[in-house]
Amino acid sequence: MQPTNVGNPDYFHKVVDCQWACPAHTPVPEYIRLISAGRYSDAYMINWWSNVFPGVLGRTCDRPCEPACRRGRVEEEPVAICRLKRVAADYKDDIRHRLPKAPGQRNGKRVALIGAGPASLTVARDLAPLGYEIVVFDQDARGGGMIRTQIPKFRLPESVIDEEVDYITGIGNIETRYGKRIDSLKAVLAEGYDAVFVGTGAPRGRDLDVPGRKEAAKNIHIGIDWLASVSFGHTDKIGKRVIVLGGGNTAMDCCRSSKRLGGEEVTVVVRSGFDEMKASPWEKEDAMHEGIPILNFLVPKEVLHEGGRLTGMVFEKVKAEYDEKGRRNLVPSGEPDVTIPCDDILVAIGQENSFPWIEKDAGLEFDKWGMPVVDPVTFQSTNPRVFFGGDSAFGPKNIIWAVAHGHEAAVSIDRLCNGENVADRPPPMVTMAS
Repeated sequence: MQPTNVGNPDYFHKVVDCQWACPAHTPVPEYIRLISAGRYSDAYMINWWSNVFPGVLGRTCDRPCEPACRRGRVEEEPVAICRLKRVAADYKDDIRHRLPKAPGQRNGKRVALIGAGPASLTVARDLAPLGYEIVVFDQDARGGGMIRTQIPKFRLPESVIDEEVDYITGIGNIETRYGKRIDSLKAVLAEGYDAVFVGTGAPRGRDLDVPGRKEAAKNIHIGIDWLASVSFGHTDKIGKRVIVLGGGNTAMDCCRSSKRLGGEEVTVVVRSGFDEMKASPWEKEDAMHEGIPILNFLVPKEVLHEGGRLTGMVFEKVKAEYDEKGRRNLVPSGEPDVTIPCDDILVAIGQENSFPWIEKDAGLEFDKWGMPVVDPVTFQSTNPRVFFGGDSAFGPKNIIWAVAHGHEAAVSIDRLCNGENVADRPPPMVTMAS
């Protein structure tokens, strides 16, 4: 056994398990104590400084803190850390006078943020009070990114998004160019920005490639695109019989949204086992409480159609087998195929990054999966002026990870703009806003 290294600050931070498990290292015990004392505004501000979106996260976070909660060692359930964020957000007073303001004199540095999602907005929140001139680009008419377009309103009201986005843009020195689609990174760099942060998320949903897919395309929808269409009011109904393919949180949002848009027989079909699904346990519970069955170990085999009209889907039953290294393989079970009739299919089997607007000669390297080569500590790409964060950096995760990436990228951008080594990092839990 190695001796305890008290010279490493991480040792002391790791003592608070829940706080260390949070990617943004939110001081969980501190804000819970404040809530217990009825000091909701103070508890909100503790959250705001670290995770930026307490009202949003209190309703949608993946809760990495709760499995780390020590209460789980002696009780069946951890402390409801996530929901307590919502308590603080819902019961706080007007806190706008407690938010930072941009200084009257700018520092002469300009930073472009491509995408107005949680990662980019975190960078803006951290840098604007230091005098940076921030320009935020987003193709949508309002800020929030996937928070606004991919999370159903029954889970996250728009008023909460508007409030917390406005807290950031209200700091000052932040110009929002909403409705502006970026088609060329080189064009952005040519405008003379000192740094560019890419926080465009993972905007492309994976499609399904099985027989009959093209013939019945009219009633087969990509999950994240369909959720965005619902969010913007372009889609307000769906067929009575709906199949949702996928086992993640997007699939849970799709099935529950379908119920609210006229779906009477909504079924979630997953190729893996129930416990292996990527969806959070509470998301699965919410879906099942609404009478939505989740069928496991079924692999899409064929789309059924008549005259171009979708009628159903055929699935192959599989089972899990493990090799000597514990790796899982799904193999046919030998049981008869399963046919499920349907009017619509929502495909929520994963998301991918898409960077058609980044030219090959823009000075960025990409790996074999089409992802930018990004330093996992500094979030700097192979072009020193370009940084990535959120889903666009390392693939789909969740909001709290995007916030953590934004904090770290802001540190790097500040060091770059001041001629310092971006690899020199501040102590743990120290951000530009600290």
